[in-house]
Amino acid sequence: MEKTFHHVTVLRDEAVALLRGRPGLTMLDGTLGGGGHAQALLESGARVIGLDRDPRALAAASARLAAFGDRFQAVPARFSLAREVLDALGVARVDGLLLDLGVSSPQFDEASRGFSFAQDGPLDMRMGAEGESAAQLIARLSEAELADVIFELGEEPHSRRIARAIKRVEPLPTTTHALARLVSDAIPRAAWPKKIHPATRTFQALRIAVNHELEELDAILDALPALLAPEGRAAIISFHSLEDRKVKARFRDLERRCACPPGMPVCGCGRQPEFRALTRRAITASDAELDANPRARSAHLRAIERLP
Repeated sequence: MEKTFHHVTVLRDEAVALLRGRPGLTMLDGTLGGGGHAQALLESGARVIGLDRDPRALAAASARLAAFGDRFQAVPARFSLAREVLDALGVARVDGLLLDLGVSSPQFDEASRGFSFAQDGPLDMRMGAEGESAAQLIARLSEAELADVIFELGEEPHSRRIARAIKRVEPLPTTTHALARLVSDAIPRAAWPKKIHPATRTFQALRIAVNHELEELDAILDALPALLAPEGRAAIISFHSLEDRKVKARFRDLERRCACPPGMPVCGCGRQPEFRALTRRAITASDAELDANPRARSAHLRAIERLP
């Protein structure tokens, strides 16, 4: 099973070092994937609870990490449900939380998942088995709504032209190659981006919308105070600016001392910070890692610690 879900772990050593795994600690890996980060944490002696909405990822990680016995538990769940999962397991707080956001290599590389235009496949893009596919989302949204999704979640400047091209063709696209051709043709050739395929931003936007990725991230960022034990740490790896901005802003808010309105001459709230940042700037992949795994080029790692 592992051979069918082989994911190259991104920023493995950096993330594990920040989380400081050791015997007696409980770690929550909210994006289990192939189990690379979880394995490193287990090797440190920690207990690991791994969540993933992809049943293939869960099966692969469970097979890979079976040797660690009851120190490892795999749970089929979205990471936004972390609090409910921990309650069901009788765990009040965790000592470390890891998120490796985005799509894993096996999901990208498997044509039937519909995440990539590199191979032709059904326009699916779901990380799990539930919810509507990208093709169904396109069919449901109006042209204006689709344009907004592409602009807001893909930061695509040609979103209106793209949405018009998609919604006015008969039949609507249901495969990755059909959609990629429509998007490419809708963007003036002189405006094609130099370093990425012209359909990249549109595919990103649809994937984020299908999987409610930003809503998932907001939910677990808001839950951090209820999830982390004193001196517990959270390490989050993001792959695009929308995610990274959310992580950066929420971490900054958590470590803020004063909650008074701007402009007040003297602090009246007396608020003391509960968290401290462990990374003032995002950690990125080394040259050696980029040579081995070019997909790591977009990875940004940030970490925060709950104070005692």
